[in-house]
Amino acid sequence: MPIKPASPARVIGVDDWAWRKGQRYGTIIVDLERNRPIDLLPDRQGDTVAAWLKDHPGTEIVARDRAGGYADGLRTGAPDAIQVSDRWHLLRNLNDAVARAFDWHHRDLHAATAAATSQAPGVPASAPAAPEVLSTPVPELLHPNRHAVRRARFDEVMALHHRNWPIKRIARTLDLNLKTVRRWLRSGQLPTWDQRSRGSTVDVHAEYLHQRWNEGCHNAAQLWDEIRGRGFRGQLRTVQRWVRHLRDAEPSSPGTGPFGRAWKMPSKRRAAWLVVADPETIDATDQGFVDALIAGSAELGRIIELARVFNAMVRYQQAERLDSWLVTAKETALAGFADGLVRDLAAIRAALSLPWSTGPVEGQICRLKTIKRTMSGRAKFDLLRHRVLEAA
Repeated sequence: MPIKPASPARVIGVDDWAWRKGQRYGTIIVDLERNRPIDLLPDRQGDTVAAWLKDHPGTEIVARDRAGGYADGLRTGAPDAIQVSDRWHLLRNLNDAVARAFDWHHRDLHAATAAATSQAPGVPASAPAAPEVLSTPVPELLHPNRHAVRRARFDEVMALHHRNWPIKRIARTLDLNLKTVRRWLRSGQLPTWDQRSRGSTVDVHAEYLHQRWNEGCHNAAQLWDEIRGRGFRGQLRTVQRWVRHLRDAEPSSPGTGPFGRAWKMPSKRRAAWLVVADPETIDATDQGFVDALIAGSAELGRIIELARVFNAMVRYQQAERLDSWLVTAKETALAGFADGLVRDLAAIRAALSLPWSTGPVEGQICRLKTIKRTMSGRAKFDLLRHRVLEAA
């Protein structure tokens, strides 16, 4: 059956999709007014897009990502069309720029982390007391850092969901797997990890070790030497691991947050997200970290303020603030980011004033991937294109 020719479209979105991630890509073209794909191209070269546009005149507006290849192809194939830079990519580029700025502020990040953890609330009075003699700590205490981070991520997901954020946007913003976000939202609660403990060879000496621990002996090497005299045949690292679990489980351990869970310094990318996040979407410790960053460095405070202004400018499409923002940003560590915006200024202005974006294109790419999987990834381009366009 021949493929129906693509109908003229006034507003289109262009983005790439992966034949094989990291190796081979194609291009999908979507009619944004009708929200349906109108063609697939076998690669993502600007010349291929330009040739398609010349064969399909009438395009007035094109939403795209910030890749230079597509921009050049659009200028060649449809010179009169208005190009619209995607707003999600603008915010992602901002996050990258702020993260790079943090590369020069390691000391400020560590100081803000210390300030945030020192202000974190302690264990509530109603918390149950630890038993006098413990076996190997339960799995929730084996890795307090990991579970605390997962709990914080879950809380962020639920907060953004209650603010009616799309699932894909939540996953991208928090750098989470899309399936994980869907599973959390479907269940409405964080899954428990109550795997059965396998025990430890140190457990035989647990009572003695807790006695020595309460007496103030927290040196793993010394404890190992003592229990060797009591018949222990294991290695030093086994005792070190057991002692580390015990130390991490203590609510009074340095650098812990609520309920004794450690609050670690966030990665630069996550810190860049925290400084522009709405206060209601982050917890008190995260907010303390951000406040300490701003208070501890005038340079970082200026960068953070500019990042927040740009974030609001994109989210609320405040195009009138762009020129003054660019002038101010060129005097800071965000100068490189600002220069990139200037090189694509017309598309940036359009993004801040027009409603179009590549969001619907991303949805069609997900649909394309589903069709591709039904053919076990073995379909040639002509067959895949036929199925995608006929299903539309």
